[in-house]
Amino acid sequence: MLILGHLLFGLLCLLVYAVNTHVGAQRRHPSAAVAWVLLIALMPYAGLPLYLIFGSRKFVRPQPHHRAAPGPHDAAARSATIATLQSMGLGAPQPQHEVRFHRDGAEAWDELVALATAARHQLDLCTYQLGNDPLGQQVAMLLEQRAVAGVRVRLLLDSIGSLGTSRRTIARLRATGVQVRWFMPLLHNPMRGRVNLRNHRKLTIADGRRLWSGGRNLAAEYFTGRGREPAWVDASFTVDGPLAAQARALFDSHWLHTGSAPDEAAGPPPVPPPHDGARHLAQLVPSGPDQAEDTMHDLLLTEIFRARRQVLAVSPYFVPDDSLLTALCLAARRGVQVELILPERSNHRLADIARERALRELAAAGARVRLTEGMTHAKAVVIDDTLALCGSLNLDARSLFLNYELMVAFYAPADIAALNRWLSATFADARDCAAAAVSLPRDIFEGLVRWLAFQI
Repeated sequence: MLILGHLLFGLLCLLVYAVNTHVGAQRRHPSAAVAWVLLIALMPYAGLPLYLIFGSRKFVRPQPHHRAAPGPHDAAARSATIATLQSMGLGAPQPQHEVRFHRDGAEAWDELVALATAARHQLDLCTYQLGNDPLGQQVAMLLEQRAVAGVRVRLLLDSIGSLGTSRRTIARLRATGVQVRWFMPLLHNPMRGRVNLRNHRKLTIADGRRLWSGGRNLAAEYFTGRGREPAWVDASFTVDGPLAAQARALFDSHWLHTGSAPDEAAGPPPVPPPHDGARHLAQLVPSGPDQAEDTMHDLLLTEIFRARRQVLAVSPYFVPDDSLLTALCLAARRGVQVELILPERSNHRLADIARERALRELAAAGARVRLTEGMTHAKAVVIDDTLALCGSLNLDARSLFLNYELMVAFYAPADIAALNRWLSATFADARDCAAAAVSLPRDIFEGLVRWLAFQI
């Protein structure tokens, strides 16, 4: 009877997994699904609690797709890229007044300070990491100054990414009037999310009018460097225009997720778009548990299959799923110039091991892989002369399928060319990677690292 009881409990656990996966539309990579089924079947008493804590990755169910009505920018709205994003529930792109890509950490810091200093009504910051270092202290002092000046300041920190943030600094911020919230603490209501679904988005918004974003966390290595080590190479930008109001709405959704009261503060009126509808056309592309679809993954697949001349991507980590890797390989085989820029050694050794098999496949297909000497943390993609993407998303399974991420899609030729020039100038010294054959044990080891570390 005891064995029968264990068997029935195991079947019940598998039934819970199947029902939750189906009802919640939890689409998973096959290897991740197999891993969960094996864990629950072999160790149901541990597997089911682990699944209930870590297993869900979507909180929004897919809705029927409706073709978006033509907007004021009919020519752009007819493009396949915009149609793809609108079919996934994202709004149409809007023209912005100004877009500025930052040359380096020093310029990124100057832009951040200028944006925060110019805020008159409200300043909102969302970051994965607030460093417990001199730069983090500078950020804290800047926020305190704005709060003392009468600006409503809200700071949203990911509870895992900012685990090392000084609690004394947080207490000082709150004492000066800065509102600080933690996104998805380790101990929280499980109905509000899972601890492995982290908020990796980077947003600083002034008065709902200006936006500072990209891949930089608010820590020394992203701007000035630590000790004798130079600053990491990263990509960030400032946008003046309606995109900032959309970013604030996204921030507000995260703020409510922490259990905070709805924002009732009256801000300045929204920024009207410029008269030239084709100038600085841009669009927020959020990805993660709050989106019913895997927006960035699906967009990358669509655009890579449509590419005719160039696919240029830079990322600190490269652990793609099979479909994304296949799309890149097929593009290279049909003559598209596929180029991938990575750090020779990143700050995550497991990611470096897990990427090797994919890099060998890319090289065999004719793609060019280039490695930077120092740490590169930039996340950007340029496809032909029609689309540029820049933001927080890494080309790995965690960013593509689990984390809350944010990219901005730029459609204007001038902005695409500007990002392309920055990539060319910044990575001019990156060396070509010669993919060498490896032994069978090494290949198996790399596969295990990729499966175990990047699927659940």
